[in-house]
Amino acid sequence: MSAEELLLLVVMALCLFSSASTSSNRWSTDAHATFYGDMGGHETMQGACGYGDLFEQGYGLNTTALSTVLFNNGLTCGACYDIMCYNSKESCLKGSVQVTATNFCPPNYSKPEENWCNPPLKHFDLSQPMFRKIAKYKAGVVPVLYRRIPCIKSGGIKFEIRGNRYWILVLVYNVGGAGDVINVKIKGSRTNWIQMSRNWGQNWQTAAELVGQSLSFQVTASDGKMVQSDNVCSDNWKFGDVCEGKNFPTGIYI
Repeated sequence: MSAEELLLLVVMALCLFSSASTSSNRWSTDAHATFYGDMGGHETMQGACGYGDLFEQGYGLNTTALSTVLFNNGLTCGACYDIMCYNSKESCLKGSVQVTATNFCPPNYSKPEENWCNPPLKHFDLSQPMFRKIAKYKAGVVPVLYRRIPCIKSGGIKFEIRGNRYWILVLVYNVGGAGDVINVKIKGSRTNWIQMSRNWGQNWQTAAELVGQSLSFQVTASDGKMVQSDNVCSDNWKFGDVCEGKNFPTGIYI
């Protein structure tokens, strides 16, 4: 094969990769964005996904709450989005922000004309610093382009153990890759794999008695990929402990 033929094959492969990447990460135009809190993040939302201190957990100010349609009863918690203002010369600024879904923007049926989070609207309630990177403060609400992107997280998936001896609740956070978790299994050092059920947000539960055993986890994301973390909690773990496992690869988006 000549150098020219090899170069042509490389170019064709890159074009195909680019096409596949963009087709799976197309921009959508059917949403708006508002903001909450102040510039310091003192009113950073935490609630409906079950996350705790968003700064300690690595989410910081790069966060958004989702309207009912996007939130999907909490299944979308942890997903990441690329968002930019568009179609408003008076309000839009250049560039986009990358944020993680960490909360729910509740509907207000008593004033449907004043609430952007009412079904069937797709809406992002951004932290104020994120909103002001893509739009002017005075705008208040702007139309946006948005797309799902791989989550880029530092370190491994975190498992915060709560509950009691007879009921274990595990908060799963700092998830890379797709970001949103659809299935979790847990295994004690003296058990087989145990299916956990989702309690709310990204809190997963089991009634298995696992105190005194080291713990392993299987986490499956919305893209179907699974990562297994063996013996990430030692056999002397305590309620309130946070264990760190493996993470998903972040991938590439264009």
